[in-house]
Amino acid sequence: MQNFQFMNPTKIIFGKGEVIKLSHEIPAGSKILITYGGGSAKKTGLLDEIKTVLKDFTIGEFGGIEPNPVYETLMKAVDLIRAEKYTFILAVGGGSVIDGTKFIAAAVPFVQADPWTFITDGIAIKEALPFGTVLTLPATGSEMNNGGVITRKSLQAKLAFASPAVYPKFSVLDPVYTYTLPTRQIANGVVDAYVHVMEQYLTYPVAAKVQDRFAEGLLLTLIEEGPKALQKPENYDVRANIMWSATMALNGLIGSGVPQDWATHMIGHEITALYGLDHAQTLAIILPSVMQVMQVEKSDKLLQYGERIWHITGDIPIDDKIMLIIERTRNFFAIMGNKTHFSDYGLGREVIDKILASLESHQMVKLGEKSLVTPAVTRKILELSL
Repeated sequence: MQNFQFMNPTKIIFGKGEVIKLSHEIPAGSKILITYGGGSAKKTGLLDEIKTVLKDFTIGEFGGIEPNPVYETLMKAVDLIRAEKYTFILAVGGGSVIDGTKFIAAAVPFVQADPWTFITDGIAIKEALPFGTVLTLPATGSEMNNGGVITRKSLQAKLAFASPAVYPKFSVLDPVYTYTLPTRQIANGVVDAYVHVMEQYLTYPVAAKVQDRFAEGLLLTLIEEGPKALQKPENYDVRANIMWSATMALNGLIGSGVPQDWATHMIGHEITALYGLDHAQTLAIILPSVMQVMQVEKSDKLLQYGERIWHITGDIPIDDKIMLIIERTRNFFAIMGNKTHFSDYGLGREVIDKILASLESHQMVKLGEKSLVTPAVTRKILELSL
C-alpha cells in the first residue's frame, strides 16, 4: 500500500425526512443563496420544503445551473452574491449543481484575477464561501469531496479543479428525492459511480486489500441495485444503497493509498465539451476500450476484477478471459441503458482528431496511472470506441 493522508470533513445527514435538520446546520443569521438546476427542485416541491425549514433565514435563489455547469452562468451567481452579500450557499441538486456551487464559493472571495485561473493556471484556492448540499441525483460523489468540473463554452473546455477549501460543510442525502428521476439520469448516475470506482481500482496491485474489497463491494452493489432502480423507482432500500454507493465511490476513501487512472474521465470530458454527450455516456464508451488497449499494464487487476466481480475463472486463455471481462462490463452498461460506441450516437471517425487535438490543447498527453496513455495510445482507444 502506498503512503497516504486521508481527511474528509463533510458531515453526512442520511435518510428519509432529514432535510428538517437543515436549520441546525447553517449558522444563525446567515443570508442564504439556494442554487439549483433546471427547475425539478421547484416542480417536486423540494424547494418549498427547504424554504419552510429555513423560514427564519433570509433566502435568495439562483437557478439554471446546467448539467455540465458553465463558467459564464456561474459567474452571474458570483456577481449576485457579491452584490447582495450572501454569506452561505445551499446547493440543491446533483453533481453538476454541486460542482458549480463549489466554483461559485471559491470565486466569490477571489478578486485578484479571473477565477478561471484556478483551473488553467493551477492557482491554489485558499478560501471559499461556506456551503452545504441537498443531493437529488446520486452519481458524482461531489456531495462529499473537494473537486469539481466546469465547462467554459467559449473555449470548448471542460476541466477539473480541486481544493480542501471546497468540501461541503454538510450534505443531506434523502433517497426519496431520487424517486422522480428520469430513467436516463438513473442510468447515468449508476454508470458514473461505477466508473469512478474503476478509475481507482483498475490500475496495478499495491497490496491494498482493504481498498480493493471496499471498491469491489461498491461495484457489486451497483451491479445488483442499478437494474432494480430502473424497474422499481420507489424502492427505498434500492435507492438508499445506490445513493450511498455513489457517495462512497468518490469521497477519497477507496482512492487512499492506491494508484489512480482517470484517463477515461479526461477523454470523456473532451467528448462532452465537443459533442454534448452526457458525462456517463462518454464513460460507457471509453472505459471498455481503455481496458482493452491497456490490458497488459492492467492485467493483474483486470483478472482480479473478472474473478471477484464477474466470477470469470477456470482454464481459459488469459486473452480470452480479458475479452470476456470487457464484454461483461459493456453488457452491464447496456443493461443500464447506456450505449458503448460512438456510432450509437451518430458519431464516426471524424471525432478522433478533434478529441486528440482538444486533449493536447489542455496538456492531457500523458494520462493514466503510469502516464502511459499518450496521444498515440488515446488514438487506439478512440478507434476501438467507434
